[in-house]
Amino acid sequence: MTRERRSARMLDGPDRAPARAMLKATGLGDDDLAKPIVAVVNTWTEGGPCNLHLRGLAEHVKAGVRAGGGTPIEWNTIAVSDGISMGTDGMRASLVSREVITDSIELVCIGHSVDALVVLVGCDKTIPAAAMAAARLDLPTVILYGGPIAPGHAGGKDLTIQDVFEAVGAHAAGAITSAQLRVVEDAACPGAGACGGQYTANTMATAVAALGLAPIAVGDIPATAPEKAGAARAAGEMVMTQWRAGAGARTFLTRAALDNAAAAVAGTAGSTNGVLHLLAIAREAAVPYTIDDIDRVAARTPVIADLKPGGRFNAVDMYRAGGVAAVFRRLLDAGLMTDAPTVSGRSLAEEAARVAEPDSQKVIVGLDHALKPRGGFAILRGSLAPEGCVVKLAGHGKLLHRGPARVFDGEEASFAAVQAGTIAKGDVVVIRGEGPVGGPGMREMLGVTAALVGRGLGDDVALITDGRFSGATHGFMVGHVAPEAATGGPIGRIADGDVITIDVEAGTIEVEAGPAGPMSGRRTDYTPPARPPARVLERYARNVASASEGAVTIPLAAKESK
Repeated sequence: MTRERRSARMLDGPDRAPARAMLKATGLGDDDLAKPIVAVVNTWTEGGPCNLHLRGLAEHVKAGVRAGGGTPIEWNTIAVSDGISMGTDGMRASLVSREVITDSIELVCIGHSVDALVVLVGCDKTIPAAAMAAARLDLPTVILYGGPIAPGHAGGKDLTIQDVFEAVGAHAAGAITSAQLRVVEDAACPGAGACGGQYTANTMATAVAALGLAPIAVGDIPATAPEKAGAARAAGEMVMTQWRAGAGARTFLTRAALDNAAAAVAGTAGSTNGVLHLLAIAREAAVPYTIDDIDRVAARTPVIADLKPGGRFNAVDMYRAGGVAAVFRRLLDAGLMTDAPTVSGRSLAEEAARVAEPDSQKVIVGLDHALKPRGGFAILRGSLAPEGCVVKLAGHGKLLHRGPARVFDGEEASFAAVQAGTIAKGDVVVIRGEGPVGGPGMREMLGVTAALVGRGLGDDVALITDGRFSGATHGFMVGHVAPEAATGGPIGRIADGDVITIDVEAGTIEVEAGPAGPMSGRRTDYTPPARPPARVLERYARNVASASEGAVTIPLAAKESK
């Protein structure tokens, strides 16, 4: 089938000779420029293991594009490592980077009139950014996930980055020595690949596969496995098939597909960041979708994958057990996902049926042996979060907590209190001023949550924040509280000693005034702690929407009109 090339507007005709001349300087010839131009968008960086290997994978993608009849041109974008920036001011850049990556992909594809794109992704924010850009552009798109890191080994057990963060808390509590901490640090990350539990990267890789934008069973392949190269080449050929069919990304981004992705995240007890990112993807695709829609799906979807942070197994174990295809097969059979098209040309059900599953695997269970009756998170509302918040249910069995508030303005103050041993059993740690506006940037609280676990308090305290949690967080944690403190939310008026009740079964989060007196009489002009100035963060804070809307950036005029 012959299709009109978008790139023709840039490359065809006598007046476009200057553009052709410049591209010929890169090694392309007339035959190359007469074919569809495919943007191979790479998030490669030496700044962390998650994306370290993507430069090599891109060569295989480009070979597949050429074999499929296209001309690949590679562009790069930024990536910010959550695991490295965690606990520092640098973590403010993490969620902001999602918007910058999305914008940069959109800009280059518009600026060069490309016909299709393959996006190579690894660490957390690169994956939703790829889907958000695809939704904006509505071009034929394939998202290729670089895959998980192999587990580290020490003391006869597998390790992930989660173990390092928790070892920091154990070290502060005196439970392990400095030498033992160093052993965990040196062994946990043996090479390239994204963090090896069902943390945010693997959660979002699962989600984009369920959305149909990524080939199922490809993302599961570990980063350094020999078969990854062939999968990358196939992704390049796949995008050319999509181009010939005229299938833009919004072909796949339907409401049913978003439900499928929410079910996949819930059924694997994935990261609560999945809620934020699915809302953002839906917003970019112009599909009405809310946190209540996600909660509806999570409430009916049991957890059937025994994965870290709350479970026993890592991402490589998941791959060997049949991967996300085995999860999808169970959810499809139970009517918890619906069949839908994917970029491979086969449907979800057809793809799931193609993957073999070892008889002896223990990672993925049947629905009749579900690990939890409902997904790994829930949406709560109440006097503390009128617009909603997300409670993490992975790694514990609690559904109710009532206790006194311990209030901190910013992550650093709360982390110091945990490390000093001043947090007691039963407390509700409240960290405010960390929302999309107040942060700015909505930092993840993994340093604090891991320190609580490391000190043996993971089952005995709750934590509430207008910030986010890492996918590696586990315990009774509530994030994305909206409205946030910086925009006048009730969390900005909480005082030490107020009694907070978190009730998952009722779907509520309520606050009772303590020694400071009635909430109605307290200040309403909460000001977040001073932050180091950064123009990009200031611009983000002026334009970002609430976490309950995916923390997407919107034009200032639109924000003010709300």
